Amino acid sequence: MEQVEVNLVERIGLDMPELPYEINEELKVLRTNLQFCGMDKKVICVTSAVASEGKSTTVLNLCRSITELGKKVLLIDADLRRSVLRKKITKGKFKYDLSHYLTGQCTAEQAVCKTTQNGLDVIFTVIIPPNPSELLGNNLMKQLLATMRQQYDYVIIDTPPLGMVVDAAVIAQHCDGSIILISAGDVSYRAAQDVVRKMENTKCPVLGVVLNKVDHRKNGKYYGKYYGKYYGTKYSGYY
Repeated sequence: MEQVEVNLVERIGLDMPELPYEINEELKVLRTNLQFCGMDKKVICVTSAVASEGKSTTVLNLCRSITELGKKVLLIDADLRRSVLRKKITKGKFKYDLSHYLTGQCTAEQAVCKTTQNGLDVIFTVIIPPNPSELLGNNLMKQLLATMRQQYDYVIIDTPPLGMVVDAAVIAQHCDGSIILISAGDVSYRAAQDVVRKMENTKCPVLGVVLNKVDHRKNGKYYGKYYGKYYGTKYSGYY
């Protein structure tokens, strides 16, 4: 019997520290809102206006929060320009990533990595190709999402900032919905509206906007300092 070469040498460990209670509650609100969008919203792309808004870590923590409900989640790192998620790997080895799959060097199953977080699988991006938009727009990406929606409760796709590159719009055409993350005080109203308009032009429904790096102290809420500290110090120099 022919053996299929597997991707995973061992389960991948990810840098996902325990979060303060207040941040967990915010993530649960986001998780619940996503559930109430309907069972037909399974493949979700997440983008932002610019870099360093905290999108990738928010996406990773959202995926963890969903798995805590017993759901099976696939996180796809679709930032083929400058991945943040690959920096979250703390242990484990694998052979294939999204670039390998999109260039026909492995199957979809071979690109999937199991993680130490129960219920969470990831397709990473490690190799940065010279033609990211073209690869993300090819038929293999469409096939990947069609296949994985049958195997997972949610497929969450971390995409580059739509205010900087077109990649998120290319992927959104094959998604059930999109989430836009905006960093409070860092993005102008015009820039945020431009991202929403670009996403709407893809005919992919905008399910909602996440306002990140909010300092609730200005609104009289005690836990704002923790939220701002956690999400406000870890995202610089990626783009």
